[in-house]
Amino acid sequence: MVKKPHLVVTSGEPAGIGPDLALMLAAKDYPAQITVIGSKQLLEQRARQLQLDVVIDSYVPHSPRPYHSGHLNVLSMELGEQVNAGDLNPANSRYVLAMLERAAKGCLNNEFDAVITTPVHKGVINDAGIIFSGHTEFFAEITGGQLPVMMLATLGLRVALATTHLPLKEVSAAVTKDVLRQVISVLDKDLREKFGISKPQIYVCGLNPHAGEGGYLGREEIDTINPVLEEFKSKGVGVVGSLPADTIFTPKYLQKADVILAMYHDQGLAVLKHKGFGNAANITLGLPIIRTSVDHGTALDLAGTGNVGFGSMDYAIRVAIEECEAAQKSEEIGAA
Repeated sequence: MVKKPHLVVTSGEPAGIGPDLALMLAAKDYPAQITVIGSKQLLEQRARQLQLDVVIDSYVPHSPRPYHSGHLNVLSMELGEQVNAGDLNPANSRYVLAMLERAAKGCLNNEFDAVITTPVHKGVINDAGIIFSGHTEFFAEITGGQLPVMMLATLGLRVALATTHLPLKEVSAAVTKDVLRQVISVLDKDLREKFGISKPQIYVCGLNPHAGEGGYLGREEIDTINPVLEEFKSKGVGVVGSLPADTIFTPKYLQKADVILAMYHDQGLAVLKHKGFGNAANITLGLPIIRTSVDHGTALDLAGTGNVGFGSMDYAIRVAIEECEAAQKSEEIGAA
């Protein structure tokens, strides 16, 4: 019997829509226990601003709390300074990072089964004198994970990235054989263990137009990408490619692919967001914990307005539950 997972939700940048999304959870019923990390004072303040009737219950470690409509289970943390919706304040940056650290450590010690993150604002954290490049790198450092792999998913499509936030001129040098070996290994392992796919089919984009056109439009496919794919094929891993990025996202391939591996950010995510923006989840693979996130930013102009969509948050939670259930089954099979 699959047990209900215990999910922890970080409420993100306090001036953004993270607290709004967290409060909206009080009206939702998922097959999971959900605990929100954030300032109780802030959440109560934002609930009044949004005219939401939400009861804040204090989190008790390792004490399952049944779902009650209108109630929110909150692990409260102290803000740096008072928050006004829409107004960034570097004084609250350490509060934001403390939430992430608490959630990660709770997942590592099995207090929580997965973490779902709402948006943070990288700029204001760096303005506070703290070097921060994003959730993915932060969680990798805290958990001691291997190379983290960014994957976004929406209904009918998963896209993973070989490189993430790089200037386009640096992508070719960053797509190395070692990087591809690590990324494909993570994809194959996590799709099996965290998504329950027995033999993942990983379809791989070429870097150049027409996947290099036999070398006439670039040699990265010939010299780097295809040799790595042949290595994995010889080991029985389900890799296909490299294929031109302008045709790989067509039904002919998508009906067979469990994930598309793009070589750089916009090559894959432009298609993913066209198909599912607002109803997609960001998933970090390669970590010893399960982490999903919404696919959008802090939306400072919408904070406290009541005009916030819940689609991406809903999808991020449902994917996390799916991962938890698949991971539990994988553990049971391994222990049998």
